[in-house]
Amino acid sequence: QVQLVESGGGLVQPGDPLRLSCATSTSIDFFYTMGWYRQAPGKQRELVATITSGGKTNYADYVRGRFTISRDNAEDTIDLEMNSRQSEDTAVYYCHARRVLTYWGQGTQVTVTS
Repeated sequence: QVQLVESGGGLVQPGDPLRLSCATSTSIDFFYTMGWYRQAPGKQRELVATITSGGKTNYADYVRGRFTISRDNAEDTIDLEMNSRQSEDTAVYYCHARRVLTYWGQGTQVTVTS
């Protein structure tokens, strides 16, 4: 059974470094696409960024230029580096993976405080 486990969230100030990581129970090359979504209180889950098995990236407009998604094939993880964070980035961040089926992690809370 495929499992995705997020880590790296927490309570952070805008200037603090923050990197989320998603570990998989299988090789990340198994998936066509992996990525990050987020869900803020009272809002629908929304796309943050995705990366294909070939390394092509896609970002939501509201994070482009601030967040960076990457793959670590040696560690079988995908990471999300979050810079220039805003209070609007406060949300539960979910790791997502897709091959034929779609898989989700349990989520990690990110709270940006001023």
